[in-house]
Amino acid sequence: MKFDAVIVGARCAGAAMALLLARAGARVLVVDKGVYGSDTVSTHALMRGAVLQLHQWGILPAIVAAGTPPVQSTTFSYRQQDVMVPIEPKYGVGALYAPRRTLLDRVLVDAARAHGAEFRYGVRIDDVIQDVGGRVCGIDAAVGGTRERIAAEIVIGADGLYSTIAQRVGAERVLEGRHATGVLYSYWEGLPVDGYYWKFQTDASIGIIPTNGGATCVFASIPAERFREEARGNAASAYRRLIRLASPSFDARLDEARQVEPVRGFGGHIGFLKRGAGPGWALVGDAGYFKDPLTAHGITDALRDARLLARAIVRGTAAAFADYETMRRDLSQRLFELTDEIASFAWSDSEVQVLHRAFSSEMSREVRALAALEPLPAYHRRPTGRLKATPMSAAHVA
Repeated sequence: MKFDAVIVGARCAGAAMALLLARAGARVLVVDKGVYGSDTVSTHALMRGAVLQLHQWGILPAIVAAGTPPVQSTTFSYRQQDVMVPIEPKYGVGALYAPRRTLLDRVLVDAARAHGAEFRYGVRIDDVIQDVGGRVCGIDAAVGGTRERIAAEIVIGADGLYSTIAQRVGAERVLEGRHATGVLYSYWEGLPVDGYYWKFQTDASIGIIPTNGGATCVFASIPAERFREEARGNAASAYRRLIRLASPSFDARLDEARQVEPVRGFGGHIGFLKRGAGPGWALVGDAGYFKDPLTAHGITDALRDARLLARAIVRGTAAAFADYETMRRDLSQRLFELTDEIASFAWSDSEVQVLHRAFSSEMSREVRALAALEPLPAYHRRPTGRLKATPMSAAHVA
């Protein structure tokens, strides 16, 4: 069988791509080396652009029904003051949410399956297949001891930071950061919090994110070059030490709470934006765009770019893919640059506040751009196997 799209990676970016394309009428296969419903390293926090997308796609009710607490405010804590920003209802979004990835990714996969997308787990991708003209036309995969060549009109790499697809197609970087942070995090019960809380200190920063099951994700970040030394040996001890460094008062609150999962970590990686599409291939999620997790915008990036890429694929023209590249870079570049500056930790209290205000302004611009996108069309297969776009109502695909 030849698929209209083969998506490598079934996390939030790949599953969202599958949902949008399958709902529009494409024959979609998603392959992933992992297992259905598993966890992954994540900051969880969804910004307004992500919640808007889930609302438009009809996914948000399942996230809410699973007990994900609504976030009604964000607090930025600095040396001299705390700044609380209420989440005002806009574009149908009345609150933010931070679902565990075991919930978010699974809900997106289930929705994509309900619209006909096929998912196969335990699949390792070794290479892409190219035709005589160099256009990507499928993947070379291994399932257990069996090899399989799967043909596709387009192969989409949603396979994360170390993407095999990005490597095989030689996707060049068009932006590259200079700074990276390492992070340690865990989950706590009995730790009541009101909204997102971000504390920024030049020694260390912490984030507090309410998530499912009455748990709160608490993370501590420092520059990557310090992280390698600080986290060496006992990660649990380093975790509390960094929290205490950023906020002794909050560290004292943890003594009254209960840690319910082991400490996990991420050593950091320099951010990048890669070329997003080429002949027969495209990238979405961390495969094509990664910025430091300190600004907690990664899931929002993934869902946004899934929407933009689906729009290009359904249109199917060179101009549509050029528009994907242009709009993706326009909405990414300033957010990327600001994140890189924040990740440097080389700022004063007043300077980081200026960076945060600029970041907030860019997120507002991003939301306006997403809200203004027209509904996706549907496409139907002609006898030749090519696809023809036809209008589809906003009630089906937003």
